[in-house]
Parts: sequence; C-alpha cells; structure tokens
Amino acid sequence: MTTISRRALFASGAGLGLALATPALAYPERTIRIISGFPPGGLNDIVARAMAQALTPIVGQPVVVENRAGAGGGIGAAAAARATPDGHTLWMGIVDTQAINPFAYRDLQYDPQKDFAPISLVARFPFALVVGPSKPAITSFPALIAAAKAKDDAITYASWGVASTPHLAMERLCANQGVKMLHVPFTGQAPAMQAIMGGQVDIFPLPAGGAESMTRDGKTRAIAVLAPGEIPLFPGVPAIKTFGVPLETGLWKAIYAPARTPRPVIDQLNQAVRQAMAAPVVLDVLRQQGAVPEPSTPEALFELGRTEMIAWGQVVRSTGAMVN
Repeated sequence: MTTISRRALFASGAGLGLALATPALAYPERTIRIISGFPPGGLNDIVARAMAQALTPIVGQPVVVENRAGAGGGIGAAAAARATPDGHTLWMGIVDTQAINPFAYRDLQYDPQKDFAPISLVARFPFALVVGPSKPAITSFPALIAAAKAKDDAITYASWGVASTPHLAMERLCANQGVKMLHVPFTGQAPAMQAIMGGQVDIFPLPAGGAESMTRDGKTRAIAVLAPGEIPLFPGVPAIKTFGVPLETGLWKAIYAPARTPRPVIDQLNQAVRQAMAAPVVLDVLRQQGAVPEPSTPEALFELGRTEMIAWGQVVRSTGAMVN
C-alpha cells in the first residue's frame, strides 16, 4: 500500500468532520487494530477477523481484532472513539451501535455521528427466525403465534442485549400479532445461539448465516426469514411478510476510524477495505452469512448512519425498549 507523505497529510482538507491531525511521516507505521464491540464467535467477530486477514497484505502491516464487549457494543465503541485519530485503530460498527444505542442508552459514552469518521460499509446481513429444541411442536410461524396466544410469556426469545436489533424486531413482531413473549438477553450472538441449541430459550431472530449453522442437525429449524423474500441459505422458508407481518430486519456492518482522522488516511483505508472485500476469505465469509459485499464511499456511509438513526429512533420510542 502506498504510504502517505507528511506534505500530503498537511495539505489535505477536512470532510465529514475529518479535521486535520498532526501529520505523520507515513501510514501505516505499525499494527492496525479493529475493535469489535461483541464477544468472540459471533458474526461481528467473524467478519472483523476475515477483514483483518484480508487487509494485512494490502496495508503491509499486521491487522488484528480486539474484542471489547459490553453495553450493546457501547464499550468497544467508546474505546474506539477515544483512540488516537491516526488510522491505527478502526471500529467495526453495526446498526445497533451506530443507529440504535443513541436512543436506547441514557448514558451513552460516544456519539456515532460526531465521534467517528466513516470509511466504508461492508455488507448487509438478513435475519432468520429460528426455533430451538425446547419447542418441537412449533414447526411454522402460525404455530409460533398460536402458542404465544395460548398463554402470555409462554415463548421465550433470545437477543444479544436489551434494545439490540433482535430485541426490537421481536417487540415489533409481538405488537403486530397482539401477543406477548419473554425477552432473554445475552451478552452476544454466540452465547444466545448456545442457549437456543441447549433448549434454554425457545426462539431467536439472528443473522441467516448463524441460523443456518444451527439448523444443520435438524434440532433447530428456521420458520421464517425477515427479508423481502426467500434467501438462498433457506430455500423454501417463507419471508415473514407472507404471514402479513411487515417486518424486514437485518444487520449492516461498516468500518470507521475515530473522528479527526486525516482525510488522506480515510481515503487510503477506503481503498484498502474495497480491496479486502474482494479477497476470497472475505467473500467466503459473506457467502456463508447470506450477504454480499457492499462497499461505499465515506459520504454514503455517513448518510446511511443518519437515516438509520431516524428510523431506529422511532422504533425505540414506539417499543419503549430502553436500557435502565
């Protein structure tokens, strides 16, 4: 990767809040870390590690992943926001951390619009609704709703935290169907998957790749996808809108740097991320997750975050899913 000279850094203009920092002699000069706000084993960790592996030969320095889990990704986000804005610390943001947390957490330690410099969108990941072995009689979405209507809180559902995407999706689903289910939050996707497979929780709306891996043995099964239509990972599994539920929910993931990172560094990272998303290791991970690479400009990612904050803010207010 071409290094950036002192003169180039000094001469660059600011954009999207990317103010000039003290010029560096070259970039990158040392290991780059990607902070992930969730535990190892979940989708965020899997995608971040694939990106790190692909980026390493492109940037000419080691790229590593650092897991800083907690507070719906907020602990990692705050750590990334406070990092030195020189391009050696990056942040793997998701819709939860960049668009939902500002409305769900009363004491958020970062501002997703002001504290981060957008680099590029990575991809969007559709959700599937999975039923675990604790409810073998529920083999379809209508059967799930019938069981929920029979007794309030008879069905438990997992998420990776209060006011997370799965939590909000299920609150919207329950409101639409006039039923009540019991929310059981976990600290990440991986522990929630383990709980479903172990029969400790009944259902889980989660990214399709994780759902597919859970359903291979037949003990857990997908009963609907929360996408506009059927998806290749689950042929024959109906979209939830088939049952009159207007719910299309999934994740998007994107790469950010701390605010005030010099624009030449952002542009260089944008090109590196685009190259990385064409690498076989990344393409394979995205394929397994039912996603396709969707690189963007920094400006487009900034606008995505802005519009998603408006949309998810309305969802949080309507559901009342707040973190005390």
